[in-house]
Amino acid sequence: MTGTPGEVMHAAVASAGMDMPVGDVTPELVLVIGAVIVLVFALAAPRRRQPWAAALALAVLAATAVATLPMLDGGQHLTFFDTYAADDVAVWAKLVIVAATALTVALSVEWFRTDARHGEYYALLLLSALGAVVLAGAADLMEVVLGVLLSSATGYVLAAYHRSSARSAEAGIKYYLLGALTNAGLLYGVVLLFGLAGTTTLVGLGDELVGADSTALVAGVGLVVVGLAFKVGAVPAHAWVPDVADGGPAPVAAFLTVVPKVGGLVALARLVVVLPEAGVGWRPLVALLAAATMTLGNLAALWQDDVRRLLGWSAVSQSGYGLMALVALGRSELAVASLLFFLLAYALANLAAFGVLVELRGRADLDAYAGLARSRPLLATALGLAFASFVGIPPLAGFAAKLLLFGAVLDAGYAWLAALAVVNTVVSLAYYLRVVAPTWFQPAVEPLPVLGRWAAMAAVASAAAVVVVGIAAQVFLGSFEAARLLPR
Repeated sequence: MTGTPGEVMHAAVASAGMDMPVGDVTPELVLVIGAVIVLVFALAAPRRRQPWAAALALAVLAATAVATLPMLDGGQHLTFFDTYAADDVAVWAKLVIVAATALTVALSVEWFRTDARHGEYYALLLLSALGAVVLAGAADLMEVVLGVLLSSATGYVLAAYHRSSARSAEAGIKYYLLGALTNAGLLYGVVLLFGLAGTTTLVGLGDELVGADSTALVAGVGLVVVGLAFKVGAVPAHAWVPDVADGGPAPVAAFLTVVPKVGGLVALARLVVVLPEAGVGWRPLVALLAAATMTLGNLAALWQDDVRRLLGWSAVSQSGYGLMALVALGRSELAVASLLFFLLAYALANLAAFGVLVELRGRADLDAYAGLARSRPLLATALGLAFASFVGIPPLAGFAAKLLLFGAVLDAGYAWLAALAVVNTVVSLAYYLRVVAPTWFQPAVEPLPVLGRWAAMAAVASAAAVVVVGIAAQVFLGSFEAARLLPR
């Protein structure tokens, strides 16, 4: 490039502007600015005004959704020099994350009411959601690291937010220790892959890793996969999930078992789709992780008498089902659509189940749920619908999600994984019935005190959405079918 220094600078800025359109990251900017506003308000507002931070957070999330929806018609492309994806996969993932975060805010209002200064909590929620959003759009390994670290750092604080609770502190420290180990491994893996390819963009990795040293390639990919498995809650980095579900604040448990999973699964899907199968063999690796995760989660849940830990192990098993969609990438046209539909169905059902738990003031004793249908029929119905969706009972959203997942892995030639998933689904029915059956067929031991209207409305709304999404599955599928990973 020739010319005066001013001309050169002007041309460089103009060229950068073409590759760095701010409009592609408007939802992320809204979340950042909104989180800062909520934080400043929480720091300045008196104690009696702290609950207003929840209303501000909901307004920020509504503005984020408004900024995200038009992007569905904006074309699918990579932006910021191929480091960030502005495609339908990222947009739908953002919408799921925003909806899940909004429901979490509704679950949190009355739960944290006695906390004198809990306004900062909502700022942390928004920043953690931002980390998941960045993960969902990351088309560069450095973006993946940024999303993981932002989601993790805020997640540790959220898990231990009940400062006077030993169980909450234990959950937070376990989450932190496992996260520190896996995040360090993720960084080492990124360095290895950068050394092999000379780039961190996923598009560049797809072009440069062909023919790379197999030992270093496998080591690098393995470390990155383990780091993302931590966010997903999958084997071998799954141990934090039941501990956070049991010890963390119940609304936080609902959030952390859903939102990081959405971002992590999409980020992992973008990574594996560019890897050379001959050099890594990533497909059988992901299939084994899916099989181990769903099996371990379901078997561990069978022995739980604590409903919170049961939901935690259920979240682990659901991660295994989500990984099935990744196995089919590149071999089945249903792969991307099944992943998006699964994320939507799982998020709604899990928030409905945890919503009931929150409304019942976190009661985790299995015997306490006896006769719930007589005293709280709406809550019992919401819990039953959530568990039925997890199992895959028609016409709920979980049925369509599992049907798509099974079809995708069969197309990919992994019939054994589909068969194992069916067996695991039957096994899961046993422990879900251990909770649901007493709510309808046993007399109440004692009337359970409830939290308030916000949590109840969030639980019922989530359960109703499970039904609506299941009935309108074809409509959602039609929207998901056009989504692509890493469009050029």
